Amino acid sequence: MIKRLPSTIRNKWPAAAALVLLLLLWQGVCMLGLVPGYMLPSPVEVARAFMTDFVLLMEHSLITLQEAFLGLFCGLALGFLLAVVMDSFEVLQRAFYPILVITQTIPTVAIAPLLVLWFGYETLPKVILIVLTTFFPVTVGLLDGFRSADRDAIGLLRSMGANRWQIFRHIKAPSALPQFFSSLRIAVAYSVVGAVISEWLGGFGGLGVYMTRVKKAFAFDKMFAVIFLICAISLLLMGLVELLERKSMPYRNLKENEK
Repeated sequence: MIKRLPSTIRNKWPAAAALVLLLLLWQGVCMLGLVPGYMLPSPVEVARAFMTDFVLLMEHSLITLQEAFLGLFCGLALGFLLAVVMDSFEVLQRAFYPILVITQTIPTVAIAPLLVLWFGYETLPKVILIVLTTFFPVTVGLLDGFRSADRDAIGLLRSMGANRWQIFRHIKAPSALPQFFSSLRIAVAYSVVGAVISEWLGGFGGLGVYMTRVKKAFAFDKMFAVIFLICAISLLLMGLVELLERKSMPYRNLKENEK
């Protein structure tokens, strides 16, 4: 842990320095009056708005996270099921993979009003939209991981009388873990964004509902505050996925440390 800390700081400081520089530049532009304050609030004003509405933002964040986690869980389950089925049956992969690709070409903003019209303003349409945006990267990642499994190892297990479940458990599932966690990071970010988009078009709470209210009030400092909060939540969840990846694949960490 102690050895890993300096390398972590060395890898992260350029991004942190760039972010600080961007914030200072933003603050300077606002202080010099190059952009009207009602169009672009300064970072100080955004921070003040965040602290003022902190309790309210946390209440809306809880609603959004509940929707995001529920949709993400269902999306992971659906993506895993589709990946396993298409890996097991080549015909089904050829039949349904193009359809899965087509589903991702439809803008979520165009689907959301239909879901609200069909299922109302409760949680169900929001969960469905999140599932539609999260299952695809998981499906593709797992499918690529299953297909990248060592064929010689699979042949060896088959020669020893192993069944499909044993091959999946000992060969295919471990080989798909890197691709799975890469797709999970994408799905986690999509789940939060999908929840916010679905809340724009109808709902009784959540960060998307909060954004529509402050937009109508032309409170752009609060708008920027909720945008930064959404980014922070997405980055935090992606960090948790990375931590879970390290715990699930310690052998990969040893290889990275050796390098």
